[in-house]
Amino acid sequence: MNQVILSSTGRLACVDVPEPVGRARMGQTTARADHDVVASSAVSMDGAVGAVTSSGHAFRVEVADLPTLPPGGPWSLWDGPKADDLNPASGHVVGLFCLDRDAAPLALATSTGAVKRVVPEYKGWTTWEVMSVKEDDTVVGVHHAWDGDDLVFVTRDAQLLRVSAREVRPQGRPAGGMAGIRLAEDSEVIFFTAVAKDDAEQTIVATMAVGPESVSTVKTTPLTEYPSKGRSTSGVRTQRFLKGQDRLALAWVGLPPVRACDSAGSPRNLPSTHDRRDGTGAKVYGPFAAFG
Repeated sequence: MNQVILSSTGRLACVDVPEPVGRARMGQTTARADHDVVASSAVSMDGAVGAVTSSGHAFRVEVADLPTLPPGGPWSLWDGPKADDLNPASGHVVGLFCLDRDAAPLALATSTGAVKRVVPEYKGWTTWEVMSVKEDDTVVGVHHAWDGDDLVFVTRDAQLLRVSAREVRPQGRPAGGMAGIRLAEDSEVIFFTAVAKDDAEQTIVATMAVGPESVSTVKTTPLTEYPSKGRSTSGVRTQRFLKGQDRLALAWVGLPPVRACDSAGSPRNLPSTHDRRDGTGAKVYGPFAAFG
C-alpha cells in the first residue's frame, strides 16, 4: 500500500509497504539515518492524503509532489518537502489521515484536553475545517480510530489517560468536540494518538522528564500497564519526577522500537530497558526534540 509519512522535522515522503508503517518499521534492522523519526502516516487514496493543522483545518496533499523512499529503509526524509510549505490553511501540520470515506473516523485532541472523532466527509475539497478550535487552543494529535480502539492522552505533568474510542461519538465537521481528559491547573496535553485494538499488546509508552535543576530521564513502558478509564477523567502517573524535574518535555505512544532525534533530525540514542509505569527512567544527556 502506498503511504505518506510525516517526519518529526515536518518533512513528507511516500513509501510503498504492504502493512501499516508502524508494523513495517518493527521488522526493520537497517541503520538509523537523519530525519527518520516518523510523526504520522496515512494510506493514500486516489493519489492523495489529508493533513491536519494545529488550528483544526485540513488540506489535501498530492502524492505526486513527494519523493518515494525505498521500502526496506532506512527512511530518511531529509530531502522531502516541508509539510508547512504545502499548507494553504492556518497553523502548522500535526498529522496525516486517509481520504477513504470507508476509513475509521478521524480522532483529534487539543492541548486543553478536548477530543473529537470526525465523520468522514471528503468532497474533493482542497481545504476544510475538521474541528472548531478556540483561539487559545491547538490540535496536538490526529489518528484514525474505530470504536474498539483506544485513545491515549499524555500531559505535561506526566499523566496518561487511556480511554475507549467508543466513548467519543463521531461528530460532524463544525463541532468543537467534547471533554477528553481532565487537566490539572497549568497542565496541558502534549501528545495524543489512537492505538488499534490489535496493536495494544505490543504498544509502548515513551516519555522524557526534564527540569531546570536535573538531568533528563527517559522511560519506556508497555501500554498494557496503563488501565483504561472513562472519558473526562484524570489520567494515571506515567513517570515519577526526580528532584529538580518539573515536567515532561516529550511523550510518544506507538509500536516499538521507539526512535529519537534532535531538532536537526539527527538520531539520538535511547535506553533499551523498560521501566514500571510510575518509574523515574534512565538518565540521558544531550538535546532531544522528538520520539517516533
